[in-house]
Amino acid sequence: MISDPVFNQKLSILIKGTHVNQKTQDILIDAGKIISIAPNQNTNDAELIIDGTKTLALPGLINTHTHAAMSLLRGYADDMHLQEWLSEKIWPLEAHLTGDDVYIGTKLACLEMIRSGTTAFNDMYFFMDRAAQAVDEAGIRAQLSHGMITFGDPKKFAAEQKATKDLVACVKQMNNSRITAAVAPHAPYTVPPDHMRWCAEFSAEEDIGLHIHVSETKSEVDSVLEMYGKKPALLLDECGCLTERTVLAHGCWLDSDECALIAKRSASVAYSPCSNMKLATGRALPYDELEGVGATVGLSTDGCSSNNNLDMFEEMKFASLYQKAFWGKDTTLPAHEVLRMATESGAKAMRIPSGVLAPHAPADIVLIGLLHPSMVPLYNDVSNIVYAANGGMVETVLCDGALLMHERIIPGEADILEKARTTALDLISRRN
Repeated sequence: MISDPVFNQKLSILIKGTHVNQKTQDILIDAGKIISIAPNQNTNDAELIIDGTKTLALPGLINTHTHAAMSLLRGYADDMHLQEWLSEKIWPLEAHLTGDDVYIGTKLACLEMIRSGTTAFNDMYFFMDRAAQAVDEAGIRAQLSHGMITFGDPKKFAAEQKATKDLVACVKQMNNSRITAAVAPHAPYTVPPDHMRWCAEFSAEEDIGLHIHVSETKSEVDSVLEMYGKKPALLLDECGCLTERTVLAHGCWLDSDECALIAKRSASVAYSPCSNMKLATGRALPYDELEGVGATVGLSTDGCSSNNNLDMFEEMKFASLYQKAFWGKDTTLPAHEVLRMATESGAKAMRIPSGVLAPHAPADIVLIGLLHPSMVPLYNDVSNIVYAANGGMVETVLCDGALLMHERIIPGEADILEKARTTALDLISRRN
């Protein structure tokens, strides 16, 4: 049991007797960081003691590409062709979104992520000042960006520039180390090169991330080739958009030269296997090529309208299975590489010092229960985490040294769920 549970506050915390790297260990936390990982630590060193016996500790999972407030669109439009899904269902509904909708949708997404062990996410959507408010209240980490879609229209571009600048100013004013901003040109087929160059320059000036969809489908690649005579990654590089601050979502149709260029520029790719399979993008991410040239690949769920959940445990399993099935190679993307993708690599992509359980690292920690049939026997921690566990087995979550969930209890959960239900119904009524 926990001694005097205190949620959402940085305290000196001792997790007693949890399973770390095949050993029983105690984890001491103070001022938001891991102080030590060792057996039989002194309980006098902590204000709060968590019984970690019968649990397995791992770093908080990191979701490198989301549209969090699309949690309100879960199940609204399924089993459609991608472009029809976007143009006939998603974009028309999104035209009716308000800041309040995005606030509640992001609250719902954060709740789902905490419950399933995610402590950081990279988000692109609209009304992102309200998303920032939701993240601040939820207690997890996020990189937030306004999705810019201009189609070359100067007036639209000016409005998108303002929205991006306003978000950056909002995040700075919040002065919350868990929340950062990014610039997000939606994709090379929706944002022309001159607008993309501004995004690259603004990212550099502000030292913020750049988040963009790239090469999700063959038709997208073909349209970029037809418009600009270059493959998407080469076009982005010409515009200055390929840097160590860049996260490229999807990348299913990247070719060998593009993979090498991405690695050379130290950019990262966010792999979304469930969304890619559901939307039948036609090709799995060329993971072996990216890994072979040393590119950073993170894991992501995409939004809830194309997944339809934010469970990164499920995503880890599908990440490996999709690679094996599509490329016909049973040894590709083994469990330890998948777990690294969902933790260390995700942290590198988002430029945050999380993703590991080690002294001096941020105390972003997930405890999953071992008293589940699918966790017995425990021959190999990593294998069970990737191939046997699911988000419903998460029992306790800490982020930045604060307790966000304990024994599956999250303060205020019922209120968030009820508000999300009524908000979703109201949004659909406005569309109709």
